[in-house]
Amino acid sequence: MNYEDRDQYGIYKSRAKGITTSAGENSPAPAFMGAETLIGSDVYNHESESIGSIKEIMLNLHDGKVAYAVLSFGGFLGMGEKLFAVPWISLTLDAKNRYFVLNVEKEYLKGAPGFDKNDWPNMADKTWSDQVHAYYCR
Repeated sequence: MNYEDRDQYGIYKSRAKGITTSAGENSPAPAFMGAETLIGSDVYNHESESIGSIKEIMLNLHDGKVAYAVLSFGGFLGMGEKLFAVPWISLTLDAKNRYFVLNVEKEYLKGAPGFDKNDWPNMADKTWSDQVHAYYCR
């Protein structure tokens, strides 16, 4: 599902005209997006293969920035689902296709550090954070 389908407040209605970026170019990409419309967004890799969806967005309350998108890769109907915290900076928006792109191969994700929905990591732990950033921000 894409963010426009979940836009209950009409945030993206003006996007049909495009927006002007700071460089003066016309772009269909919104400069700001609502968190509620992002949850559930599809995520693909650079080869246009579906690799999961955004389940949650984690904010760093100390600096006010989005730290991670928690993605779900695999599983069936919520069974066997494993979650992965991906640094927000590792995702890019494909505004044309209305989904996010994580620039990794599907096979690479099999070794990704993940967690169970009932056993979340301490995302403030520097060792954990360094491991996750090293994996995705290569």
